[in-house]
Order: sequence, then structure tokens, then C-alpha cells
Amino acid sequence: MADDGFAAHEVTGPEADTPSTADRDVLSRAASVGDSPELLPGSVWPAEITIVIPTLNERDNVPVLAERLATALEGVAWEAIFVDDDSGDGTIEVVKELSRRSPRIRGIRRVHRRGLAGASLEGMLASAAPYVALIDADLQHDETRLRDMLDILRSGEADVVVASRYVDSRESEGLSQVRHAGSRAATWFAQRLLKAPLTDPMSGFFAIRREAVDRVAPKLSDQGFKILLDILASAPEPLRVREVPYVFRPRIHGESKLDAAIVLEYLGLIVAKLTGDLVSIRFLMFGLVGASGVFVNLAALWALLNAGVGFTAAQSAAMLTAMTSNYTLNNALTYRDRRRRGWRFVTGLLMFAALCSVGLVGGVGVSTFIYEQAPRWWLAGLAGAAVGTMWNYVTSTAITWRGR
Repeated sequence: MADDGFAAHEVTGPEADTPSTADRDVLSRAASVGDSPELLPGSVWPAEITIVIPTLNERDNVPVLAERLATALEGVAWEAIFVDDDSGDGTIEVVKELSRRSPRIRGIRRVHRRGLAGASLEGMLASAAPYVALIDADLQHDETRLRDMLDILRSGEADVVVASRYVDSRESEGLSQVRHAGSRAATWFAQRLLKAPLTDPMSGFFAIRREAVDRVAPKLSDQGFKILLDILASAPEPLRVREVPYVFRPRIHGESKLDAAIVLEYLGLIVAKLTGDLVSIRFLMFGLVGASGVFVNLAALWALLNAGVGFTAAQSAAMLTAMTSNYTLNNALTYRDRRRRGWRFVTGLLMFAALCSVGLVGGVGVSTFIYEQAPRWWLAGLAGAAVGTMWNYVTSTAITWRGR
């Protein structure tokens, strides 16, 4: 497991030696940004504020955001840390090009790890500045609000300053109607269940005193995508919060990272905080997948029994089907930050099947015994599924998706 933190790196490798036309255009733009006097005013060190920018396939947005930050924070001692989840589009190379020309720009390359919350936390903890801010690389956040947010922190009026899409009841221009409705619903849950004193507790654009991050960091989850909500819910003492309005912009380049898995992670975060972190997000996700496996197991068993297949053979096939379903869903959802791809997906499935064979044999034995005593197929099926699920959890956590 490796992190690539840098202030000035040489680009190496065959792709760097012979960049495509598109690569040359983006790198050229990055170079021009680094040479601009606004980016290097000279008397700005050490940094007063660190701007943390998680990235995943945002190569076209990086130079644009660097330009905008240089303009918005002219005269401010700032630095930017781009935390990249090993993007496949060369995002980190663009960051390196900027870094070679400006000590304001730093980068962290995360290998074998994924997740917005984890990337955000790593970037914040890498800062030595008294204040840190989080902003997306997709250009939808209004970077001109950073100066006002910094002024509020300087004044000592607040520990956290949140840029809110709803503080003045304006709609977010950058969201579709469906996503806007979903954002409003998620905000409502956060306000009611966690009692967060904010109009926009789901905001991914905020500034905070670094010492507050340092205190709460051990309690934060590296999963999910709403670290602000986690910080506010995990702080040992209530943090003083102020909000400033901004208009959420439409995305220009790249694609949204919001998907069904992120929605589930958000719900998992809510449950984790309501239980005092006794139930982790990963455990909850695993439990939801396991529950789906029970339905898959019972559905397959019912279908095979109605097709005339004997119970032992039917239950064996049903459990194999559920096992495959559980592996696929856990790989995509529960362990998305350790997701196995390509041949590793296949070898992982084989490993998963081998490790679960003991649970399979035990589950079939238990369910067959119960069925012979009292021929209630659903009761026997549930018992077998429970045995298989418990074994599946142990092997998944310890071996199949172990940290690399």
C-alpha cells in the first residue's frame, strides 16, 4: 500500500514520454497555470489555509480549478492538496505538472484505496495549516466563497463554516430534479436523526479549524461520501457552525460519483452514528447484502423444489446461487474500496467459494436435518442460510477482501 505525496516530481514511464495530443493540451495548461504570477505571489509561506480536493478521473478540471483558486485567494497564504484515488485518466500527472511549477500544489496518490471520505480525511491530516477547506474537483462549488469562509474562521466566530445550497432557500442549479429531491430528503434525515444545526448538512464544501479535525479524526469513518456529517456527529463537544450561501454550479467535465452504493453508504453512516458507532458502515452493508442473499436462497430453493428437484440437491444449488450473489454484491458495495477486478474478481470468487465450502456443507447439513424433522422448507432454508451467512462474514472480513 503506497501513498505518493510530493511537491515536485518528474513524470516517468512510457506514457509520460509520449503523451497524446489531449494529454499535451492538459499538461500545457497546467504548466501555464503554474507559471502565472497569481499562483506564486512569493510572500505567502507558510500556508494559512489548505484546500483539500479529492479527485477521481478529473484531469480536465484540475488546471481550471487551480486557476480559479489562484484568482479567488490572491493575497492569501494558501496551498492545495489534490488527493487522487489512482485515477485511470492521468489526473495525478496533471497535478504533478502543476506541482513542479508551484509549491502551492501538492498531491497524494492513493493506491488500493477508494472513497471520498477517506481521501478527504487523508488530505486534511496532511495539512499543517491552521485552517483546512474541502472542495470538489468537479467545479460545481463556488471557490470565491473561500475567502469569506476563511475570514469567519479567523474571527473566531466558528469552528466550521459550511457553504450551503439552501441557506437563502435558493434552488441548486447544478442538480437535476431527481437529485435535488434526493438531496433534500438526505438533508431532512440528517437534520432530524442527527440534529445537525444546518440547512445543508450534506454539503461537501466547508472550511474548518484543523485542530478540530485532529481531535475527531480517530472517530471518523473512511467510508461514505459526506465527511462533514461525520465530523459534526462524531465531535466530542458540539462545534460552532456558521453557514454562507452559494449557488451549486452545473458540472462541466467528468461524471458524477453519486450512485446507489453511495446512497447506501450514507444510510449506513446515519445508522452508525445513531448507534454510537457500534454498528459500522461496512458491517451494515454486509448485513444488507446477507439479507438479500437470504431472499435469493429462498427464491432459488422454492423454484427448484417446484421443478421436482430433491431437497438436498435443491438446497445445495440455492446456497451456491446465494453465495455467488453475495460475493458479487459485496464486491460492488460493501468492499468497493477494495474491489476485485478482472482476474482478481475471478480468483476472489474461487477463493470465496473455497472458504465458504465449510459453511455450505454445514448449512446443507443443518437445513436437511431440520427438514427431515419437520418438513417446513422455509424454516429449513432459513437455518441453512444463517449458517452460510455467518461463515461468509468471517471469511470475507479476514481473507477475501483483506486490506492490501
